[in-house]
Amino acid sequence: MSTLVSLAPRNLALRLRTLLGCALAGVALVTAVAPAHAARIKDIASLQGVRNNQVVGYGLVVGLDGTGDQTTQTPFTTQSLMAMLSQLGVNVPPGTRLQLKNVAAVMVTATLPPFAQPGQTLDITVSSMGNAKSLRGGTLVLTPLKGADGQVYALAQGNLAVGGAGASAGGSKAQINHLSAGRVPNGATVEREVPTAFGDDHPLRLELLQADFSTAKSVVDTVNRRFGQNIARALDSRVIEVIAPPGPDGRVEFMASIEELEVTRGRVAAKVVVNARTGSVVMNQSVRLNPVAVAHGNLTVTVNNAPEVSQPNAFSNGETVVVPRTDIQVTQQGGALIQLDGGAQLSEVVKALNMLGASPADLISILQALQSSGALTAELEVI
Repeated sequence: MSTLVSLAPRNLALRLRTLLGCALAGVALVTAVAPAHAARIKDIASLQGVRNNQVVGYGLVVGLDGTGDQTTQTPFTTQSLMAMLSQLGVNVPPGTRLQLKNVAAVMVTATLPPFAQPGQTLDITVSSMGNAKSLRGGTLVLTPLKGADGQVYALAQGNLAVGGAGASAGGSKAQINHLSAGRVPNGATVEREVPTAFGDDHPLRLELLQADFSTAKSVVDTVNRRFGQNIARALDSRVIEVIAPPGPDGRVEFMASIEELEVTRGRVAAKVVVNARTGSVVMNQSVRLNPVAVAHGNLTVTVNNAPEVSQPNAFSNGETVVVPRTDIQVTQQGGALIQLDGGAQLSEVVKALNMLGASPADLISILQALQSSGALTAELEVI
């Protein structure tokens, strides 16, 4: 009995070690198989032909508290109002000059989402076209919204929500945020459906958000491995053609499965984005810097204008005049020649550029010179 009791824990421990070893091996296998820098197809690609569509319309906002268009300077507001009154059975005598302060001409814009059906509501943006001081408290009159083909796809109407506020008196003015534009939540109703080719029996096409041959190949391999060979093929670095089941039901389930697949993204191209207006510099992790020597110096021009008053002596019949005294100084700081070691990582590139001690505005010129010399292996984009 004692022998059996002593052997049981040993066998149990052996079995536990065996199971634990298998489990760790399974975890290691999963870790090795799991793709690095994986992303869902839903996040890196879209379905061709399934997209948003912009609609626009011209309308009138009424009910303003004296902050509407000055009709003497915006005659189209008066013309639009008279045309609208004519459609409602109100005939204004010819030659009548309307002096309106509570009406403003506006542009109405909205985005029609894919698969939008008649009866669905949309948010709209209303923006002043004339010289209205504020659209706060106004109501948009029924406005048709048209697409690029000239067809009416939605009708808009509703009370505006303007986030700003302002007041003026005695020549002084105070304003918070913007008063010439507002939103109408659920202010438009879809009247026409935009046709799509999703329900046809033709192959579907996925479009990568960023063209890349390695990413396109990874998407094709992943889809074929999941659904079988020759289901997907890459047409170029952006478009992947996929053979989908016929009928909308099968295609919805098929696309839902494809969107959740994870693929390994190709390494992005090295790029440095420079905003010349704000001095912002942004670079991705693929930027590389070859060894280079840089000399950077600052040139400062200072102009000081200190006017002096020349006062004549008493009883000299002279005049008091102001004599300008201008002092111009030019200062040039010597720039030492600094050697920048090549960097294979983004942190090394940033560290090397920080050694120059240049301002963001100066750094833009340095980056352009580095690219021209071939030391910066990246595409420089100025926005």
